[in-house]
Amino acid sequence: MINEEFPLEQDQEEELFEHYKFIVDKGQEMVRIDKYLLDRMPNTSRSKIQSAAKNGNIVVNGGKVKQNYKAKPSDEISIVLPYPVRELELIAENIPLDIVYEDDNLIVVNKPANMVVHPGYGNYRGTLVNALIYHIDQLPIASSIAKMRPGLVHRIDKHTTGTLVIAKNDDALANLAKQFYDRSTDRKYIALVWGDVTEDGTINVNVGRSLKNRKVMTVFQDESEGKHAITHYKVLQRFGYVTLIECKLETGRTHQIRIHMKSIGHPLFNDMEYGGNSILKGTTSASYNKFIENCFALIPGQALHAKSLGFTHPQTKKWMEFEVDLPLGFQTVINKWNTYTEAR
Repeated sequence: MINEEFPLEQDQEEELFEHYKFIVDKGQEMVRIDKYLLDRMPNTSRSKIQSAAKNGNIVVNGGKVKQNYKAKPSDEISIVLPYPVRELELIAENIPLDIVYEDDNLIVVNKPANMVVHPGYGNYRGTLVNALIYHIDQLPIASSIAKMRPGLVHRIDKHTTGTLVIAKNDDALANLAKQFYDRSTDRKYIALVWGDVTEDGTINVNVGRSLKNRKVMTVFQDESEGKHAITHYKVLQRFGYVTLIECKLETGRTHQIRIHMKSIGHPLFNDMEYGGNSILKGTTSASYNKFIENCFALIPGQALHAKSLGFTHPQTKKWMEFEVDLPLGFQTVINKWNTYTEAR
């Protein structure tokens, strides 16, 4: 019996894990922690709990413990696990993948624009997961677990391009999920935003679902609302009416960069959900309108690219970092702004 059990809701675009916390009842007899958790988490297998313990994802009273630790009265136990598989038939599809790196434990891919990461309402085919299932199925080392659930620990929006890491086994999945939860990964994005960003800065404002429209996010000045979110940004190039910036994430909330930049008056260029797909800065001339229209046509949505991703390899424990170039459409937009600025 327990006094408290509260899965901490994860409403994040980047991080696909869940955090549980238990406080052991004062009348509880001492019992192995893997058995204790298994009895209280009926939808979780023993192997998942053991993988969590192996990767330091089980913490008791502030310290990491192994699976044979004996839980005792009043212990405060927390465990981080990847999200469970949704009840959804996953179909393997022969969709080309831009693989940046791959080994027996993980794959790093460069996701193109206009691709949803995983199947969901309205997007059951053509996703990155559909492509991964096919790819993993062709590998001689493919396990049944990996086939059924390509190991997502983070994701990026449909129109955002760039780096994603996917785990290929339970140990790698648990280890990478813990790294994202601990914020020990390094993620950098390139974004084109409206307006002249005058200086580098940090945005430390909570974000959460809009109370008026649950499909989009908003910022909350009240710290009791939304979720803690931190974005660091620095200017790479100024074009007067728009600015090219680099963003470094400390947290991975849904649409974090997009809503954070909008909150300081700099929505992402061509961001349809947050008002960046209309002319916010510039002139009223017909030629300028046509110039912006041509730029919008080159990218399917917000001008946002996951440039680099760094993490500790779950098996070798070595730091790895991967960087991918801007997609052609995004780079062409930047070239056009260079030309426009020089001519102006």
